[in-house]
Amino acid sequence: MNKDASKDMSLSEFSARALEAAAQAGIAPAEIFSNSSETFSVRVRGGKLEDYKVSDRLSLTLRGRVGERIGTASTQALDEESLQLLVAGVRESAELIETDEQDDILPPDPAYSAVCNYSEALDDVSAGDKIALAMEIDKRLSAADARIQPDATVVASSGEETILRNSLGLSLSHRSNMIYAYASCLVKEGSQAATGFKLLWGYSPEDVKPWDVADGCAKDALEKLGAVRMASGAYPVVIRNNAMADLLSTFCGVFSADNAQKGLSLLSGKEGETIASPLVTITDDPLMPWGLGSSPFDREGAATEKKHVVEGGVLKTLLHNRKTAKKAGTKTTGNAAGAGRIAPSNLFIAPGDRPLSDLIAAAGDGLLVTEVSGLHAGANPVSGDFSLLARGFEICGGEIRRAVEQITVAGNFYQLLRDVTAVGDDLLFEGSPVGCPSVAVRLLNIAGE
Repeated sequence: MNKDASKDMSLSEFSARALEAAAQAGIAPAEIFSNSSETFSVRVRGGKLEDYKVSDRLSLTLRGRVGERIGTASTQALDEESLQLLVAGVRESAELIETDEQDDILPPDPAYSAVCNYSEALDDVSAGDKIALAMEIDKRLSAADARIQPDATVVASSGEETILRNSLGLSLSHRSNMIYAYASCLVKEGSQAATGFKLLWGYSPEDVKPWDVADGCAKDALEKLGAVRMASGAYPVVIRNNAMADLLSTFCGVFSADNAQKGLSLLSGKEGETIASPLVTITDDPLMPWGLGSSPFDREGAATEKKHVVEGGVLKTLLHNRKTAKKAGTKTTGNAAGAGRIAPSNLFIAPGDRPLSDLIAAAGDGLLVTEVSGLHAGANPVSGDFSLLARGFEICGGEIRRAVEQITVAGNFYQLLRDVTAVGDDLLFEGSPVGCPSVAVRLLNIAGE
């Protein structure tokens, strides 16, 4: 993150003074959390620079115990007035709190692992270089095929720094950054039309080569030309990695101990039970090198660690913060996300050893799902039921026959996990900390024609 020394000192000094002011006001223990970020994005359309944005954001939160309650106050300014307002806000907030179930402020854990998802070289990439990358993607996409009309090409980067300190000796910080590029297009042939999209991300411009983005976008669009509806029925289904990641992301809340304790997950009390196919292992790994969700500590300052949420089909653990762990008589899994929330870090289904082509061949007559949409409206995160618009390719005799669209895929997420018959080797994180390989599922209901 490109910051000058005075800004670093300003944030450090403000944090130290906030903890001192809290102690002087009788707020003890106290905790200061800050998150600062910088983002850059450029959009190119039709060979012209259409949009250019640079932004900085800073948020800082002071928490502290006042009597038997913990109050919270936040600011975005690092000045003397904000110090006084923060302290007053914590005291006022504590007076208004009515519940005894609050997140404690605790000393540091004995040790924290090292994790890296920050590239100094990326901070040295100029705005001009990023604009040139977007222009090159747009140019290559325009030349890919006469039927293609490029829509938007976006190149963006972001950097973030998180600092967590408290009056009990905790002093933690973590930096991360990334770059991504995506392109979208429209392809027309006669009365037929289709759209294409391709996104790549990483920690260097080398990770988002213009030809990979442009060619991938063009290929995605051209493969959809001539798409039809397929006959309704129950079919063996292969769900491609990107679509499976969308499903896992939508339903990952079922693994939250907070949801389970509130009756919002059917996995409550099922640790140690078989809930999925023995081929399914779901891992949460906050220490993954170059992972988008990697961090050595969570929002409560607990040390993070890799854990299998599901291993060989058996539910090993739910994801906990300190409060839910205390209720369950266990220890936190390091998944506190602040304000009582629980969130995964890098969550993924562990890959198998079979290529996607093998999964398609084994499906016989079925469907390869490449996209699902309507996830917010068509998925029930409590029951696990889903009915989603989808598109993909009809499989006949173990081979791709034709593109299909305007179909609905319906099922239940819990049952889907139990019905997995094969797991691919193509684990993908598509610009998200939730990733998946392709998976084959015994049967899903398809509504077509």
